[in-house]
Amino acid sequence: MLLDLGPDIDRRELAAISADLETAHPKDVIEWAVHRFGRDLTIACSFQHCVIIDMAVQIDPNVEVLFLDTGYHFAETLAFVDEVRQRYELNLQIQRPMPDAEGFRCGSEGCCDLRKVQPLNAALAGKRAWVSGLKRVDTDHRAAAPVVMWDERRQMVKINPLAAWSDADVENYIVNCALPVHPLVERGYLSIGCAPTTRPASGNGNRRAGRWWGEAKTECGLHL
Repeated sequence: MLLDLGPDIDRRELAAISADLETAHPKDVIEWAVHRFGRDLTIACSFQHCVIIDMAVQIDPNVEVLFLDTGYHFAETLAFVDEVRQRYELNLQIQRPMPDAEGFRCGSEGCCDLRKVQPLNAALAGKRAWVSGLKRVDTDHRAAAPVVMWDERRQMVKINPLAAWSDADVENYIVNCALPVHPLVERGYLSIGCAPTTRPASGNGNRRAGRWWGEAKTECGLHL
């Protein structure tokens, strides 16, 4: 049974909620989040795929979806965003970079802060919870990510419905549900970020190997 703790969630109880949802299907996790937070919930989507969106709109067709338009996205990503928006008639909110972003090189800490982190924070202002597409298999940093957690930086609840899923789980859902696929995937881009700092995967088994190529960086800061 999914938990409902009333209007105010005690942070100490989030671990119990996460444990209760650990083996739940991601759609059930999203259903709990939508019913629990209603209009105080935002789904942040990078549009690498639309798995979470497909699940969420079955629960609430008007659920808010957020896209961070960094100004550096591939044209194919923007086309995919529009395709998915039209397919689901999304309640899509687009957040753009902060005014001083032009002064930083793509991929630098300042760039990610002004084009991703601060815009996300601004978009989530006034909300009580947000949903991310984070998976434990993505990076070592994410390996212990709970399904439900307290986002200390933003002082709100963060839900990771796909936390326990593998890349194969995601791909199987896409195939079984006949979802649209990002056009760069068939060209070897298995993790898709900003165009200047993203290349096709190297074939070493790390799907994110093409991100921030040539640098030790593995996170933009959204999940730190």
